[in-house]
Amino acid sequence: MTSLDAELDVVALGSAIVDVLAHADDDFIDKQGLVKGTMALIDAERAESLYAEMGPGVEVSGGAAANTMVGMASFGAAAAFVGKVRDDQLGAVFAHDIRAAGVRFDVPFAATGPATARCLVLVTPDAQRTMNTYLGAAAGLTSADVDEALIRRAAVTFLEGYLWDPPEAIDALRLAVSVAKDAGRSVAFTLSDPFCVDRHRDEFIALIESNVDLLFANEEEAKSLFKTDSLESAVEELRTMCPVVAVTRGPLGSVIASKSAVVEVVAEPVAEVVDTTGAGDLYAAGFLVGFVRGLELERCGRLGSLAAAEVISHVGARPQVSLARLAADAGLLP
Repeated sequence: MTSLDAELDVVALGSAIVDVLAHADDDFIDKQGLVKGTMALIDAERAESLYAEMGPGVEVSGGAAANTMVGMASFGAAAAFVGKVRDDQLGAVFAHDIRAAGVRFDVPFAATGPATARCLVLVTPDAQRTMNTYLGAAAGLTSADVDEALIRRAAVTFLEGYLWDPPEAIDALRLAVSVAKDAGRSVAFTLSDPFCVDRHRDEFIALIESNVDLLFANEEEAKSLFKTDSLESAVEELRTMCPVVAVTRGPLGSVIASKSAVVEVVAEPVAEVVDTTGAGDLYAAGFLVGFVRGLELERCGRLGSLAAAEVISHVGARPQVSLARLAADAGLLP
């Protein structure tokens, strides 16, 4: 499925964001006019006002694709991240954090323009997370930030659907796809959010049909892509368009489809679900680890479930124990 001569397993392009996580009840979500369990883009003024109303929070480096790369590094994979931060305090925190986790991050800091992006994450008692994201500097990613040599050295280039909003960032994603394909590498893509799918449905379908080798989606995103209430129908559509599709279903596990087979993988048991932030991101990390190693799809899905289970057992979207050790103990990796 991937090239054996690659120096890197995966390079990801995504939004470089610092997460601010706080607990909140349903009344707070309603009072703020938020839709529980979704991600909304907000401007700088709304970011400041919502932050002021939130309870005590924890600040950690985040962003969907960045979380996935940190998960891959925890599995022992060679991962790199391409995203934009400002030369401010949060930018320095982000860069130090992701490098300390073992992920290569070389993109120069922006010296002017908006501040480093942040995502205000409200975690309700049912462990659902409601995210409000100020993209800030993350939206400033351009084609000039794409290291073409880095893309050529990676077995898989992983793209984040969230980054499809800023026009210049779209150009950067398209360049990365072109370089990866010219080098004979694979392209993976995550739909990111149902609202994101609604905004870019036709473009996403065209991208998936023409250039995506591995697609990640959750159930709502997959159904939204085809405006259907049937997951089975959405999966059947996707498997005609893309070589490998992995659809997560929360506690119901995941469905993995190729042109020749459909495999269902159960969710890994969790003693207590504390925070679902990053579950899909870490599922992608585990799946990608198996994918680049050429493992069968069922094992790729089990690695994804293992990583997702670890991250939802605590607050925050980054693993707190070695995923490589967990995978070895489970007999999924040597």
